[in-house]
Amino acid sequence: MAIHELSALLWRERELLDVLTFKLEEEQLLLTAGKSRWLPHGTKEVEQVLGHLSQASLARTIEAAVVAETWGLPTDATLGELADAAPEGAWAEVLRAHLAALTRQTALIKELRDSNEQYLRTAVRSTQESLADLRPAAAGTYDAHGRTGDTAGSRIFDQQF
Repeated sequence: MAIHELSALLWRERELLDVLTFKLEEEQLLLTAGKSRWLPHGTKEVEQVLGHLSQASLARTIEAAVVAETWGLPTDATLGELADAAPEGAWAEVLRAHLAALTRQTALIKELRDSNEQYLRTAVRSTQESLADLRPAAAGTYDAHGRTGDTAGSRIFDQQF
């Protein structure tokens, strides 16, 4: 029965959202601990989970369309609409529970994403400030002879005029 498959796919999607939450929290721990050298690994893992989540979401959408059609709804019916139209009382409850859990998980993921983005912005700003402080006052660019100084400054030419 299609509804059983839909419920299983919803569980799979919830599990993947849990893994995504874990990976984002892991990234946050790396950011707050200043362990930025591991961020590329964390980002790669987040991208992998997002890929699996995309596939799971597509499978769920297809199965939900089958259930919707079986229950006389448009194939693009939402999970809430499916719950409202469920012919058996237990399925309505199950679908509402999935919807509530998915809603909570996505809200938490959005908070983590926004928080991690703020940590990254702060880290970039701090790095830029640190690098600016390290630059000696007399430093310049190298000229064709390998010398630095005021005479070897960078120049940008606008060739449109």
